[in-house]
Amino acid sequence: MKAKIMDSMQKFSKAMFVPVLILPIAGILIAIGNVFTNPRLIEMFGFLDNPITMGFGSILSAALLPVLTNLGVIFCVGIALGLANKKKAEAAFTALLGYLVFLYAMNKFMELRGMLVAPDQLQGSGQALVLGVQVLDMGVFLGIILGLVVALIHNRFIDTTFNNAFQVYGGARFVFIVLIPVLVLAAIILSFVWPVVQQGIDGLGGVIQKTGNFGIFLYGSLERLLIPTGLHHLIYTPFLYTSLGGVAEVGGQVFEGARNIYFAEIADPAVRVLSQSVIWDARGISKMFGLIGACLAMYQTAKPENKFKVKAILIPAVVTSFVAGVTEPIEFSFMFVAPALFVIHSALSGLSMVALNIFGSRAIGPNGFIDFLLYNIPLGTEKTRWPIYLLVGVAFFFIYYFVFRFLIVKFNFKTVGREDEDQETKLYSKKEYNDKKAQAPADGVMATNASDDQVSGAIVEGLGGAENIKTIDNCYTRLRLKLADPALVNEGLLKNQTQAKGVISNGENVHVVYGLTVPQVRERLEKYLGRDSGGDE
Repeated sequence: MKAKIMDSMQKFSKAMFVPVLILPIAGILIAIGNVFTNPRLIEMFGFLDNPITMGFGSILSAALLPVLTNLGVIFCVGIALGLANKKKAEAAFTALLGYLVFLYAMNKFMELRGMLVAPDQLQGSGQALVLGVQVLDMGVFLGIILGLVVALIHNRFIDTTFNNAFQVYGGARFVFIVLIPVLVLAAIILSFVWPVVQQGIDGLGGVIQKTGNFGIFLYGSLERLLIPTGLHHLIYTPFLYTSLGGVAEVGGQVFEGARNIYFAEIADPAVRVLSQSVIWDARGISKMFGLIGACLAMYQTAKPENKFKVKAILIPAVVTSFVAGVTEPIEFSFMFVAPALFVIHSALSGLSMVALNIFGSRAIGPNGFIDFLLYNIPLGTEKTRWPIYLLVGVAFFFIYYFVFRFLIVKFNFKTVGREDEDQETKLYSKKEYNDKKAQAPADGVMATNASDDQVSGAIVEGLGGAENIKTIDNCYTRLRLKLADPALVNEGLLKNQTQAKGVISNGENVHVVYGLTVPQVRERLEKYLGRDSGGDE
């Protein structure tokens, strides 16, 4: 039962990535639009004071802002797409149709019951216009709920076929036929249930707000602690896109969720300082500064004869973490060989966010330095107070460094470069740590000129053969697989011959960490196996 629940949660977490990874692009483009319309930047750079660039900036911001006000349909389509086992395009199209059916069903039922408020009294009423239809304001939760419903029905009935004259109603058409009464019934039920649920959500948001810095500490710590499970997305997503992360009126419109609020505030020149809710998206401080200090500590405490190897391992990981905010290569260097360090890292990550809140930072920092520059520098120091973010980051660089150095030496943790003489200097996985035995040859990673088929072949071999691989998927940094027999996985081969940064096994679910190149790894692997990347097996 536990494995089944974890499997479902991991699938849902992966599906959430479909919309979540797209939305920051809209935010970055809104920030770029702000560059061309920012009064202070126009004063500093006279060439920006012309109708062409100012008009372009205004159009860019105005065109992308509606993405933030229509998150429901985006999440509905994205989650259905991500959770569909096959024929994902049909699932996404059906989700869009289902979303419209639900809106109009709820609107009509509320009209018949006399539940609709006057259009000029929408604010604060719990109702809103969604795609021009007045319904209960369920925000992004509506998209999540409908995406799940569509995916479940799609996966259950997509293979349904009929004979003779009825065969045209099989497949995706039958899914939609089944979906219609389900959505109508759901619209009726949620008309009564959702106001109660919303009160609970508002109450939880109130508790989080009242706990103040302690709540921020828990949020930042849990977001890191759940990295090994791949479920950390489930911690921060509700705060970024729902009322848990705050509610604010910007430019006459009400926005819910930290990221929605600050994206709207970026585009509104009347906003002088970003809202305090931006703290929920300051998760990048440990990625840009803290873990770099941890790497320096691991390098300096490594055995002298291993320092060259350690440098070759850690420098790429440091660059990836600082620039792009991908931390798993670093975290896997100590996560399983010294779990106490990972717990300390999680706590320090939470404390760094608390420090940002105490000192009044309003900087946007979800990932690495690239995002930090694009978001904050054009907005100026008054609107984001970004120098505070950098100062706190530098302070936590030294805190991480001294804490990690002290603990590594004090408890003789076998971090990278401090292994026993019969062990290889490399990143370790959980299974390797528990088994405490050598894996695979020590002659290092596959040559850089190896063909794609050679690497894919090595991955297949490391996963126990093609027949052992049931499904292939990926998230931001991990190849996510479902295997018939996880015991056949050769972790040493995967790490030594395919440059995997780590391997995590949980029942039949196996995650292999490759970093930002994982989409290409998956594509080449599917091509090598002759499988459809759209999800059909």
